[in-house]
Amino acid sequence: MNIVVLAGGLSPERNVSLSSGSLISSALRRKGHKVLMLDVYEGINDENLNSEPLSLFTSKDEASLLVGSTAPTPKELDEIRKRNNNRTELIGPNVLKLCKLADVTFLALHGDMGENGQLQATLDIFDVKYTGSGYIGSLLAMNKDIAKKLMRENGILTPDWVTVTSQDDITRINGAIEKIGFPCIIKPCSCGSSVGVSIVNNKGELEKALSFALDYEGAFLIEKHISGREITQAILDGVALPPVEIIPKCGFYDYANKYVANATEEICPAPLDKELNEKVAEITKNCFSALYLLDYARIDYIIDKDNSVWCLEANTLPGMTPTSLMPQEAQAVGIDYDELCDRIAKLALKKNI
Repeated sequence: MNIVVLAGGLSPERNVSLSSGSLISSALRRKGHKVLMLDVYEGINDENLNSEPLSLFTSKDEASLLVGSTAPTPKELDEIRKRNNNRTELIGPNVLKLCKLADVTFLALHGDMGENGQLQATLDIFDVKYTGSGYIGSLLAMNKDIAKKLMRENGILTPDWVTVTSQDDITRINGAIEKIGFPCIIKPCSCGSSVGVSIVNNKGELEKALSFALDYEGAFLIEKHISGREITQAILDGVALPPVEIIPKCGFYDYANKYVANATEEICPAPLDKELNEKVAEITKNCFSALYLLDYARIDYIIDKDNSVWCLEANTLPGMTPTSLMPQEAQAVGIDYDELCDRIAKLALKKNI
């Protein structure tokens, strides 16, 4: 197949996306596909698009990109805009044209329009086949407030929370803190990779955490902190893969612990007894259905001391970097990285979104 891999963009998860995209591109080429990796924002200018655009789909491997320990700051993302003459369109030149020429567009994007449904809706309009969930599931899962409401509606445990916006006054914020209590989690409403996330243990830590979250988004959650084992489980083509237990060596599972090699111990399959393993798998499938997800996704949990399973969020485009979790889960059932990418690409051909 001819496959476009879309990565990059202007999300704080840009570096994660570029790392995922480069590895996915190389894996698909090793499976015999012709691949073109594109930065969804930068695109390809007309002067670089030759008279035979299909010749851009090649068998040449991408260089593997490392993520780094910090997410790009808003200032660094502004520099990318300036490099592109402050172009306001989020989809770069010739991106849609090249996606239409491809058999499949593989979405290696994380955060922002790549996961909130905007890009999926645009691709639907242009009749482009793409990987992962459609615009409905992407929107529902990306907005943590909406996702948690749907979880509650479907009987899925999720920690108590209050959603706050930058327009809310300090009285409302203090009221939310009083309701949720300490320790609590401050997290942007629609970011992934723990971007902008803090654990707050007391009022003295609150101002810094609020400022950190608001650097990335104008709406955030104040969520009850649940102590326990951190578990994540992916689902692929209707099958729940073996869960992973995540044990950071220092602090919590923040951006650095996600993407710096050897910063976190990851045990796959997670050491859960048969009853608990089946319980997590059932919740994963229930959450997948409740959020209208398609093909593949990954769901994150905390299991407390009473073995209650608390659902935190769903990831519609799980990371595919060297430290990512879904590839580990697939490997545990004999699906290597190249085969995983190939299966995800072929699933896109089967569905009508």
